[in-house]
Amino acid sequence: MEKTILEVKNLSVDFATDQGTVRAVRDVSFHVKEGEILGIVGESGSGKSVGMHAIMGLLAANGHVTGGDIIFNEENIARKAFANERAYEEKMCAIRGKEISMIFQNPMSFLNPVLTVGSQLREVIKNHNPKLGKAELGRRTVEQLHLVGIPSPETVVRQYPYALSGGMRQRVVMAIALVNRPKLIIADEPTTSLDVTTQAQVLDIIREMSRQIHASAIVVTHDLGIVASLCDRVIIMYGGKLVETGNIREIFYAPDHPYTKGLLNSVNNPENDDRELMTIPGSPPDMLNPPAGCPFVDRCNKAMRICKKKMPLLAVLSETHSSSCWLRQKEAKQHG
Repeated sequence: MEKTILEVKNLSVDFATDQGTVRAVRDVSFHVKEGEILGIVGESGSGKSVGMHAIMGLLAANGHVTGGDIIFNEENIARKAFANERAYEEKMCAIRGKEISMIFQNPMSFLNPVLTVGSQLREVIKNHNPKLGKAELGRRTVEQLHLVGIPSPETVVRQYPYALSGGMRQRVVMAIALVNRPKLIIADEPTTSLDVTTQAQVLDIIREMSRQIHASAIVVTHDLGIVASLCDRVIIMYGGKLVETGNIREIFYAPDHPYTKGLLNSVNNPENDDRELMTIPGSPPDMLNPPAGCPFVDRCNKAMRICKKKMPLLAVLSETHSSSCWLRQKEAKQHG
């Protein structure tokens, strides 16, 4: 049986703002198995990136995990599991960049513009391998840039980020994230602003590195095409909630939740060019005052009275497929 490398239980994340409390993630649970690539899909503001930053301990100063557990490699790394903030930060500093690494969506905001590519990569290696000598550091730096497809890595190590193209900068970010062979890779919109060819190359690198080092990966995206080509299993998020989860075949060929169906109807299908693309009417919910019931209720053409009042539980459709919709609940028939 495959080992579960990450288990998130009932995670909730709030942000304190001048307008009130933003409930960005609400009672979300999921898991990732060893060697698995999990896709997390949803519109902007659905809570997918916030959840990943919570796992990494990288929330903004006004963000707080208000509930739940984060079990990584059979150890609870949620803030509440530690006696104080210092103990938590020490633990996360030991994990970040070595056990769990994150590929960020904007390489120019991640990379330091006044440091060379080589110095930034060497720093990550040195932090988790303090006994390595200068020669070995240099060798591993060049080798890692070569592994992520950067031509002439001996030259690139001496260059600054501004001298590289967007695709090359993203490869550098990936090299930094993967250099210490992490057990879990989190890729947050890794192909944003890249051309189609470079997108395909970046996805190939994630797939190949995951296979080579037997690492698990979480790919956060709004692009269902990326999910179809890369992931083993998918989580659909909306309004800070998990609304459906399943393997690739279940999500793409037997979607259950109205939001999942809406996402698929808005994407071009090469197998059916004559099909008219549909949009999802309305806007995402206000997370300062999220709905008491299903977050998709105001945009759903099948909504019932109970959908506004109470959030449905996840209905188990198969061993791998679950959906959070009142259409799947017996109670819906009594209140419809």
